[in-house]
Amino acid sequence: MATKTKINNTQENERSMKLNGKNVPLSNQQKIYWPDEKITKGELIDYYMGVASTLLPYLKDRPLSLHRFPNGIKGSSFYQKDLDVETIPAWIKTVPLHASSTGKDVDYLVCNNEATLAYMVNLGCIEVNPWLSRTSRLDQPDYVVMDLDPEAISFNAVVETALCIKEILDGMKVSAYCKTSGASGLHIYIPTGAKYAYETCRLFAEYIARQTHQQLPGITSIVRAKSQRKKKVYVDYLQNSRGQTVAAPYSVRPQPGATVSAPLEWKEVNERLRIADFNIRNMLTRIADKGDLWQPVQREKNDLKKVIQQIEKLAKAEME
Repeated sequence: MATKTKINNTQENERSMKLNGKNVPLSNQQKIYWPDEKITKGELIDYYMGVASTLLPYLKDRPLSLHRFPNGIKGSSFYQKDLDVETIPAWIKTVPLHASSTGKDVDYLVCNNEATLAYMVNLGCIEVNPWLSRTSRLDQPDYVVMDLDPEAISFNAVVETALCIKEILDGMKVSAYCKTSGASGLHIYIPTGAKYAYETCRLFAEYIARQTHQQLPGITSIVRAKSQRKKKVYVDYLQNSRGQTVAAPYSVRPQPGATVSAPLEWKEVNERLRIADFNIRNMLTRIADKGDLWQPVQREKNDLKKVIQQIEKLAKAEME
């Protein structure tokens, strides 16, 4: 586990930062965002500025859904997708995307630099939630995501489920990478190089989920309804849909302890793993010690074509 370090405790309540040639005003820096830990909004911004060079490649050119906590983790929160382009700074980048549910365009924030990151966090965005795809290929995600979400079951069951998924993928010669969700579960990313449509990726994820459930029926569920998956690890494959978001690696989560969604080495996925061990107090030291463990997710491109063809053949046979 990384050594605990202290983030600079900003003394000013109002300040500004010169970032990317822009002056970014930052308000209410002494507002307490984590009451039990006495962590302020200013400390949250300091963390994000410290991790920015590592985090930003995972946000670049991706639409973001904003989850805003203007009064910290114990206050009310709300989601915002559509920015008012008439009132935001002119240098903020947005992308208009058509929403079929309303028939209107939604102006999503795109965060490609430190200035935008600071602006976003100053709005009360504790966590950073990007799409799985980029604006250049909105219908082709860069990875398949398996979201392991425990429901009234020990975290050791999540670890067991993750290792089962890794074993299945290893058997297919498919590489995958694990990170803590920063909340209660684990995320497993399978890089695709944006070669497949969301529907294809979701089909692959569902196949892996079903294979996992077959091997671990006592501790896993693939049923979405919470009432039907008590004391189980929900293997969520439905995140692999256009417009769905997952907390970015190194994103802080609005949880006790100011936990962070932390990339892991597979050898760390064991009975000693604890979500609380990764937080804004020690994440910068961990990165300094281990580097960016998530880099392979950006450059690897699993060839899922043969595997997917076999899955599709099996699915077709079942329908006939």
